[in-house]
Amino acid sequence: ASCVQYRLVIRDVNTLQILQLYTCLDQIQYIEWSSDSLFVLCAMYKRGIVQVWSLEQPDWHCKIDEGSAGLVASCWSPDGRHILNTTEFHLRITVWSLCTKSVSYIKYPKACQQGIAFTKDGRYMALAERRDCKDFISLFVCSDWQLLRHFDTETQDLFGIEWAPNGCVLAVWDTCLEYKILLYSLDGRLLSTYRAYEWSLGIKSIAWSPSSQFLAIGSYDEKVRILNHVTWKKITEFEHPAIITNPKIIVYKEVEKSPSVETERLSFPPRALASSLFSTQSKYDISEVPVSLQCVKPIADKANPKIGIGMLAFSPDNCFLATKNDNIPNAVWIWDIQKLKLFVVLEQLCAIQSFQWDPRQPRLALCTGNGKVYLWSPAGCVSVQVPVEGDFQILSLCWHSSGDSLALLSKDNFCVCYLEREEA
Repeated sequence: ASCVQYRLVIRDVNTLQILQLYTCLDQIQYIEWSSDSLFVLCAMYKRGIVQVWSLEQPDWHCKIDEGSAGLVASCWSPDGRHILNTTEFHLRITVWSLCTKSVSYIKYPKACQQGIAFTKDGRYMALAERRDCKDFISLFVCSDWQLLRHFDTETQDLFGIEWAPNGCVLAVWDTCLEYKILLYSLDGRLLSTYRAYEWSLGIKSIAWSPSSQFLAIGSYDEKVRILNHVTWKKITEFEHPAIITNPKIIVYKEVEKSPSVETERLSFPPRALASSLFSTQSKYDISEVPVSLQCVKPIADKANPKIGIGMLAFSPDNCFLATKNDNIPNAVWIWDIQKLKLFVVLEQLCAIQSFQWDPRQPRLALCTGNGKVYLWSPAGCVSVQVPVEGDFQILSLCWHSSGDSLALLSKDNFCVCYLEREEA
């Protein structure tokens, strides 16, 4: 699904042929598939309206108007039959049922980066709340939206919440001004509190391992700390130095190379081929240690300084962790989780915009705001030029759930990269 102003376009993944074309009431600002891919939600925040379209019944559609309450966020519940709308000023969350047309209201949602979290099995929802200048967590049963637990948290200004993949533990972390992460059980008991240091900027990002055995915490001090699921104590920490001296670490460095053009290919080539022929290619070289990575000095008197671990993600097989240190913006660090050691560093020519693991195997895709997509696996690295006309700057990417294709997004366009699976 993609949107062009007020139109929603549904395409076939394999052929990119248009299957359905829907016209909304205003410019679409957000789209989201239901969990079973039978419905698409289109949110128009400026008008406070959500429209829902059915793929099975193209003539059926639904319009939800929040009216004077306004709208700042909208999302599906895991069952794909309820929509949660957050009104302006975070006064309440309205739960709309597509099946019964009933409406439920949840008061006092907290305005924070990550205030709603569903368990992976879709049974429970955790919601961060703020009332009387204090933070609370409410746990709801998603089948009937009944309140299961309600408890206060020991946070100054709660910043985000996230369930472990097994749905047994909820991680709650504080504002970056206060280094604190709290771990709660499903019945609201505080299992553990972790603080690495005080009086300095704290947590910037977190990630659960797919097995729920590890919790990775990225901090402003340029370190990742790994907690274990038995004692919730730190088992190791990963530093991100600007100089790599260990000869056992492989450092892949992106280098530009001029395109070698064969004269017989120059007689009136197609436009797309011509643009890719003359565009600057790149490849990876293995650097000899010691290697000095390019650093950027953060501006000290500005908010959200470019320092610390801004991105981290575990591979689906639990074997690797990819991280990015924001003041070394051109590098991706890949850690071996079984040995708890640094395995590989990728040094790019431009700053990393986004990276994401293949959902089926340990293969990392990344983009740097140019016309190339980069892939890493334990077998090695590859740089792929996207053969499109004009300037196509890849700002983000997204894997298909099968791992067979990859959507690449620029500011105004997108393209799909298809990968051939190796025969078993």
